[in-house]
Amino acid sequence: MCTREDGHRGLHHRTGGRLLWSDLQADPPSCAGAGTPAAPAPALPDGFPHGRAVCPVCWAFVTLDENDALSAHDSWRGDESRAEADQRREWFNAYGW
Repeated sequence: MCTREDGHRGLHHRTGGRLLWSDLQADPPSCAGAGTPAAPAPALPDGFPHGRAVCPVCWAFVTLDENDALSAHDSWRGDESRAEADQRREWFNAYGW
């Protein structure tokens, strides 16, 4: 049974509840979407996502590098705060992807 915090590295069995795959079978923490050409996502009235683009691989909001490509980032594993979750939900409801 998994006793680690939500969003940690490693995959849970889909039908096994909180049973984990081993770290050898886990997804790498870095996202393969890094380096993909992108443009800043449209902003909500409060400015969210603050100039970041949506990664087409992991659906994280990611900063752009000097070449207008997604910067290196870990795969999205959940929002850091309730406020970020609310903004993310509002953005996807407004703009989808």
